Amino acid sequence: MNTTTMNSATDPEPLEGQTNTTVDASLYPKGSLDILSREEVARLRDASAGGMHDLLRKCALAVLTSGSASDDPHLASRKYADFDIQVQQQDRGVRIELKNAPAMAFVDGHIIRGVADLLFAVVRDIAWTAMEMGPEDAQQLENSADITDAVFRLLRHARMLRHGDPNLVVCWGGHSISREEYLYTKEVGYELGLRGLDICTGCGPGAMKGPMKGATIAHAKQRRTNPRYIGITEPGIIAAESPNPIVNNLVIMPDIEKRLEAFVRVAHGIIVFPGGAGTAEEILYLLGVLLREENAGLPYPMILTGPKDSAAYFEEIDRFIRLTLGEDATKHYRIIVDDPEDVARTMIAGIRKVREYRIEHRDSFYFNWSLDIPLDLQRPFDPTHEAMAALDLHHGRRPQDLAADLRRAFSGIVAGNVKEAGVRRIHERGPFEIHGDADIMAALDDMLRSFVEQRRMKISGEYNPCYRVIR
Repeated sequence: MNTTTMNSATDPEPLEGQTNTTVDASLYPKGSLDILSREEVARLRDASAGGMHDLLRKCALAVLTSGSASDDPHLASRKYADFDIQVQQQDRGVRIELKNAPAMAFVDGHIIRGVADLLFAVVRDIAWTAMEMGPEDAQQLENSADITDAVFRLLRHARMLRHGDPNLVVCWGGHSISREEYLYTKEVGYELGLRGLDICTGCGPGAMKGPMKGATIAHAKQRRTNPRYIGITEPGIIAAESPNPIVNNLVIMPDIEKRLEAFVRVAHGIIVFPGGAGTAEEILYLLGVLLREENAGLPYPMILTGPKDSAAYFEEIDRFIRLTLGEDATKHYRIIVDDPEDVARTMIAGIRKVREYRIEHRDSFYFNWSLDIPLDLQRPFDPTHEAMAALDLHHGRRPQDLAADLRRAFSGIVAGNVKEAGVRRIHERGPFEIHGDADIMAALDDMLRSFVEQRRMKISGEYNPCYRVIR
């Protein structure tokens, strides 16, 4: 339940699709969030350098503007500079106080239920991270097994892990894609939904929204109850890209590396749509995992797909992978162009093999414990100018090791494009510099240039590269 007060407009330029009024509201969460410890509440209210209030405010504002098409990490904060959120401890639970919240999150004085669910997920996950994965706990996350266990515990706490036959498809792809590509992602989602598959994405717009939207129609036709539309994000991403309104199970991981591990641990198969630097980062991360000898023979269906006009995009991705990681890397994915039904049928066949393998190896259906992810891929990468310049992008390395550093290069570009800290670094010191072998740098530069030309780097406005490739 909630009580609300409508405020007068103070900003003549609301975000696209939003009214220019704000709302004060008191919310009383139900379910797991109605029980928080006093220490958790104190951390959420703490505005000091070690507190979580600023992070809570940014993430809460992102979900309250759910559906916004902007990827500017500062836009919502500028439009709603007076917004605040406070979590209050009460004898029988907690109360969430919103001040000057975007009116678009409310209808007839009541917060939209889906928005409320996402808001409660934000409070839940930030409270959990503060208590279980704070700076004082860093020493306990120094080995691979402990990090994987931390990812598992956060997903379990978010009630994202569910018993049942494998049916969860993770869909990766760009937030800035063409209309034709977006419609194609909906068609693929529709075919997946008809076959009883649930969808997990990065929770934003574009290729993260399309598959969910298509699946909702198919699930309705099949009279499926309780379908899952899972969004996995992290603070730097959600602050720049609000969740799309279809997400009904949101989880905020502490950093990009744990987000990526969550994706590949819960997925029974992965579909990659056209995208930009973030999509390239995800592809390279998964290939870096699957190329490891420890994961040889482990079935993991991975399909790269898009409409016929996107064929050249995947050809370029494929050439880059062959040049940098070798022919063996191409065995881990299949490219299917302009055929949503074939994508769905191929994914179903792949998931059957996953099911057989999990049964044979006594692994769970809801979390892929068998997948070996090395500590090098789990440690958070902080994309400073020095760290980006030091990446070892040269031939002669093991493919999985080169994939890991290539992933970091794209992660840094994503940070420089949309994450607040990365954008600030670029503003202060100029573009990141990326060094490596001449042919790798040439291929990387060509691919990034094509992303810019195809407007895959930014939704709106002109794109100013946050990187400089040194050939």
